[in-house]
Amino acid sequence: MFREFQDRLLKKYDGIQQKKLLLAISGGVDSMVLLHLMLKNQMNISVAHCNFNLRGEDSNKDKSLVVNYCKENQISCFTTSFDTKEYASEKKVSIQIAARELRYKWFFELKEEHQFDYIATAHHLDDSLETFFINLSRGTGIEGLTGIRENDNIIRPLLEFSKKEIENYAIENNIEWREDISNQSDKYLRNKIRHTIVPLFKELNPEFLNTFSKTIGYLQQEEAFSEEASSVILGKLIDEVGSNMHLKINQLLRYKNYRFILYKWLSRYGFSAWKDIYNLVESQSGRFVETGDFKLLKNRNELILFKKEKIFSDEEFLILENKIDYPIAIQLSEVEQISDKDNPDIIYVDKNLLKFPLVIRKYKEGEYFYPFGMQGKKKKISKFFKDEKLSVLDKENTWILYTDDQIVWVVGKRLDERFKVTPNTTSILKVEYLL
Repeated sequence: MFREFQDRLLKKYDGIQQKKLLLAISGGVDSMVLLHLMLKNQMNISVAHCNFNLRGEDSNKDKSLVVNYCKENQISCFTTSFDTKEYASEKKVSIQIAARELRYKWFFELKEEHQFDYIATAHHLDDSLETFFINLSRGTGIEGLTGIRENDNIIRPLLEFSKKEIENYAIENNIEWREDISNQSDKYLRNKIRHTIVPLFKELNPEFLNTFSKTIGYLQQEEAFSEEASSVILGKLIDEVGSNMHLKINQLLRYKNYRFILYKWLSRYGFSAWKDIYNLVESQSGRFVETGDFKLLKNRNELILFKKEKIFSDEEFLILENKIDYPIAIQLSEVEQISDKDNPDIIYVDKNLLKFPLVIRKYKEGEYFYPFGMQGKKKKISKFFKDEKLSVLDKENTWILYTDDQIVWVVGKRLDERFKVTPNTTSILKVEYLL
């Protein structure tokens, strides 16, 4: 196994000898074999060990084994301890998810702090098979059927080796390891699959692991192809407008599998309410679906994806010293005459009619103003937005300039008639929205 591991290591990870590696070592047979193989190959390694405090004294013995091994072989070793049960309770997640979140957060902190090139874990072919069945049982797309994957930060050098090969190597090389007795319990789904489903398939086909490995390879190729194809299609459908993405619905519907295209687009942004998203295509304008960070809005014949900004609805921002830079940039200056009449981002007002400091905020329901050009007729802001055919996104991004709770300007849209410059004006104030 050593020679095969060495060949695969050098072939699969180009320039690995020059990389700085952080090995995630639990003390179990898989990770101790990985540590032994990396050491024999003279890799530049350090070790990270987590104590999850879930198995009492056994957890402490795991730590002792890893720390002592590192001392004997002069390997840098990082250790930490977690109150996993408390974290799981606070986050309302399972113990397994809590442990995973805690360890990977810590691994990435170490990676950044000490400039490691990769985090290396000891996942193997049996782990990948179990993950396949777990995802299959829960319902998944093709990416969930491709087993355990690597990425730009995490490598898994044992992924092509079976559990049996790893155990045989450990015995042949007198490698000491610790058994986790919780692996024997069928309390967890992974263990149930490991102890019941996988043995049945291996009984039906003694070469099942090898055929599974080939199948995973085929599925990964198909996933890569679908990723490339969907990227080409989405490139035709989506226009980037500022920081937002606009997808043309009529063009999307030309594709028979348009739902899959939506999935490939939106899954990377954390969307998962697929029924709601598919219904959005047929819904009326103004409906939306959102995640913690993003919102997908139906606006006429478009789906608009944008990152949610901080809500400012109850906040007021004073314009002091004739300028404000946040949440938007507004510049005030006195001028002798009017120019740039056709620029929607500049207005000219009678300074003597204003009470300072001016205020920037979002409008409140029921507010009205006197739109410039309407001969003194007042209109509710909500009606003005509707008449201007503003989308929900446009409304959310529109700011109002006030003086003494009176609207001076729907910024970038319309001046209030009451504050316009007239022949009687003696002091002209230029108000400019700086994009």
